[in-house]
Amino acid sequence: MRLISVVTPCYNEEENVEELYKQIKGIFSHLPHYRYEHLFIDNASSDKTVSVLKQIAKQDKNVKIIVNSRNFGHIRSPYHGLLQAQGDAVIFVVADLQDPPSMINLFLEKWEEGYKIAIGVKPKSDESRLLFAIRRLGYHWIKKIADVKLIKNFTGFGLYDKEVMTILHSYDDPYPYFRGMIADIGFEIAEIPYHQPQRKRGLTKNNFYTLYDIGMLGITSYSKIPLRLAVMAGFLLAILSLVIAGVFFILKLIFWDRFSAGVAPIVISLFFFSSVQLFFIGLLGEYIASINTRVMKRPLVIEKERINF
Repeated sequence: MRLISVVTPCYNEEENVEELYKQIKGIFSHLPHYRYEHLFIDNASSDKTVSVLKQIAKQDKNVKIIVNSRNFGHIRSPYHGLLQAQGDAVIFVVADLQDPPSMINLFLEKWEEGYKIAIGVKPKSDESRLLFAIRRLGYHWIKKIADVKLIKNFTGFGLYDKEVMTILHSYDDPYPYFRGMIADIGFEIAEIPYHQPQRKRGLTKNNFYTLYDIGMLGITSYSKIPLRLAVMAGFLLAILSLVIAGVFFILKLIFWDRFSAGVAPIVISLFFFSSVQLFFIGLLGEYIASINTRVMKRPLVIEKERINF
């Protein structure tokens, strides 16, 4: 029997982890031709998440737990958990129950058909309209400028064959953009749409900063276009400045006594060019910070504890 690894990252999800465990166990109880393990990686939760998981792991040896020494963020910890899975296929499911575990059956069907990657995409969601609109705009914009064909409305929820996991092991990226990696591999992908339900219990850990972090990581990892736009914008603005300067000079020569430029155009131009400079300096800083993170080669996480391994 082939082994299926289910990987669930969690942080302060004491209200959801037991329900998720029960749903996953119920699904595999109807799939006797598979063995399964459920690996939870906890990002140093400050609530009772770890205690709940340990109680579950005492009763069920299929449940494995990794507890991080501290909170290593929403990008590094989930990816580390994926790399620890040993299954013939790995299924990534978050702990908040907004990614329906029932879709595991569909993923396995696609896997049996020969797809090495089967993912869930969410064209619709019951979450905050503003948050979902920001996400969609981000997906759309990053997809437009990326060097690879990124997948819209994809958060990582899906199944990945062991061959895919072997390739991911070879990347050796200390701050990985997982969605970009999956697109970069180039295998044919089975996309299964689903309607994301609203979170029932607990509070979302996503905020503007986490969305910005993921978006900027995608841009700096898979696109050079913003840097080239900076060069082109500088060239065009320089030409525009020369043209405006020439127009002002001619007007002054023709209407020497009546033409007065005033202070307003100078102030407006100063603020405009300063803001453009700050924007592109900040963008350049993001690329440098991304390079710096990769050069330091720090481990994805430091583990505090492992259970049932």
